[in-house]
Amino acid sequence: MDLSIAGVLLVDEITSGAIYALLGLAIVLVFAVTRVIFIPQGEFVAYGALTLAILQTGAVPGTVWLLLLLAVVAAVMDAGAAWQRHRRVGPVAKAAARTLLVPLLLSAVTVWAAPHRFAMPVQMLLALGLVTAFGPLVYRVAFQSLADASTLVLLIVSVGVHFAMTGLALVFFGAEGFRNPSFWDLRLQLGAITLTGQAITVVVASAGLIVLLWLFFERTLYGKALRATAVNRLGARLMGISAHAAGRWSFAMAALIGALSGLLIGPTTTVFYDSGFLIGLKGFVAAVIGGLASYPATAVGALFVGIVESFGAFWASAFKEVIVFTLVLPILFWLSLTDRHADEEH
Repeated sequence: MDLSIAGVLLVDEITSGAIYALLGLAIVLVFAVTRVIFIPQGEFVAYGALTLAILQTGAVPGTVWLLLLLAVVAAVMDAGAAWQRHRRVGPVAKAAARTLLVPLLLSAVTVWAAPHRFAMPVQMLLALGLVTAFGPLVYRVAFQSLADASTLVLLIVSVGVHFAMTGLALVFFGAEGFRNPSFWDLRLQLGAITLTGQAITVVVASAGLIVLLWLFFERTLYGKALRATAVNRLGARLMGISAHAAGRWSFAMAALIGALSGLLIGPTTTVFYDSGFLIGLKGFVAAVIGGLASYPATAVGALFVGIVESFGAFWASAFKEVIVFTLVLPILFWLSLTDRHADEEH
């Protein structure tokens, strides 16, 4: 290996690490607020990329019908909970309408806009909106009623949600893979290294989103409420912060991050209905490096995962996935030695 090859691998590592950092931050956010180790984070990546790809063809993406199906299930659950509390038709109808409003609006706009094949930015906004709407619905259907369950139970449910989302993706998107057009066709030749506009877009967009997340948590009331829930869930509830609302917000943000990651990687690789699983697991490895608690350590861990993957693919391409996931073992061993096993409520 010479310096030119190392430079090419380094560029690839930074691009991949930026995506893994976003996914790792989303996993840490969801775990900190809800104690859910969210295995299906990568499914939002696949949903985002596939939704944009199908919109590019002028067809209505299967995301619309899947979103409506999930919204109806969540609305029925909310209506049932409202009936148990109030025993009146008015609150029941209000609860169902509140759950259905955003999915219905997004679906109607997408059905109308898809045949018109609007410009790429409009299609990207539609894809982001559709996939982001999945987050609160997934939390409502799968996790809200189990909010006080043990972490192990939540992990088992998370695995079940992953298989459900993957199977539904096969039904609504099909087995065909899609590859989106590049956002920026720039090519800069820096010696032996070729820097593409897509790589620059990925890094800049990822860095921008990380900054926006920091501003959200530091400067906004909702962000501070999520931070309070992450630090002490019981204390947050005693101060009037709804644990269910915090869970919905955290899942919405995770879905947004996943959808944006899907849009960013769509031009760099062919995305299938199940492509998100491995990508999400690499984000999970980064989150484990951060102890599922530290955002800076997760970002650094994501860059480390990118380095290991890039150089592992060069030296032993057949074992690059094995090399990346084997990192979890020594990291977990080290964390088990240093963790004080404090009660999860504190």
